[in-house]
Amino acid sequence: MIAPTRVWLNRTYAENVFFIDLLRTAPVEVYATHVDADSPVLAAADHGLLEPDGLSAEAYVEFALDFCDRHRIDVFLPRLHQLAIARRGAEFAALGTALICPPAQAIATFESKVDGYVAMAAAGLPVPSWHHVRTADELLRAVEELEYAGDQPCLKPASGAGGEGFRTITREPFHLGLLAGWPSGSVQLGQLAEAIAAAPGPVDLLVMPYLEGPEVSVDCLADPDGRLLAAVGRTKSSRRRSFTVDPVYLEPTRRLIETFGMAYLSNVQFRHHRGVPVLLDINTRPSGGLHQLRLCGLNLPLAALQLALGRLPVLPPADELLGEDYALVAGIQPVLPPLAAALHQPVAPQQAVVAVHRAETLHQPKPLAALV
Repeated sequence: MIAPTRVWLNRTYAENVFFIDLLRTAPVEVYATHVDADSPVLAAADHGLLEPDGLSAEAYVEFALDFCDRHRIDVFLPRLHQLAIARRGAEFAALGTALICPPAQAIATFESKVDGYVAMAAAGLPVPSWHHVRTADELLRAVEELEYAGDQPCLKPASGAGGEGFRTITREPFHLGLLAGWPSGSVQLGQLAEAIAAAPGPVDLLVMPYLEGPEVSVDCLADPDGRLLAAVGRTKSSRRRSFTVDPVYLEPTRRLIETFGMAYLSNVQFRHHRGVPVLLDINTRPSGGLHQLRLCGLNLPLAALQLALGRLPVLPPADELLGEDYALVAGIQPVLPPLAAALHQPVAPQQAVVAVHRAETLHQPKPLAALV
């Protein structure tokens, strides 16, 4: 009997229960670690384990190397401290562990949105106008320039994930009417300038024009040399989702992936400026919605696993990848039985990993429902 491939996902988002579900189309033994004992990912794995919290990036890499050695991990898909792990990829390879992530240079390029936009612009890729803001004066100049061009200014951190920290910038003064209803997604320009001027430490922000929808999120698979093997866009418009292989999105995606050698799984996001697609964000990791590609016949987690093991996956032709429009329906996901209070106490580095035993009655989580 062939032993199953041992795959480890370190601290990741809850939606990756569906990533694990897709891996199970192959003989795998899945390890998952997290600091949250109630993460559904721990219940979805064959081995759910607590990992240490508060380690520096380099200390975490030492933990990861020890984890791979002790558990004989064949394939490691890192999310937390991805860059530090990729920089020491040779040490993981020496243990017999393959990494599913881009090379360190590519990860470093896109760790800061400022560095990413500079690199993409230099490569001739379509990027929106953007302003790197570190002072109140830079903020005011950026806003005035965007308003003069007829754009709505918006703000986001120069580094971060998802929509964290995103705000539109308004000149409307604060009034009590703003306290009615839901919290606003905007920030008042004068208050923002005052906060930047009073900040005790460095400020690192981007000010850009507000970009129109629909958002198009392109999920990508590339070989270890960064050659694009598959890419499908997922469009988001209100509740409706659909797939696209329109070259207006896929051609810039191909150029980006191959220019920067973005091996394995990554995600490229587009929005539109005056109707023209522009690159919004680059994720050097699989997106949380990657599992939705099952509706058009793609299992990219399995394909990435095959690549990491030195096999070439069989992928359907691009013209067969368009599924029907769909909507997502959230499902209930199991978690592990409550843990003893002792497991929630701070863990010493030398005792970093505590096994979380699965109850025999705990079922695997069901796939996310999709209405087609």
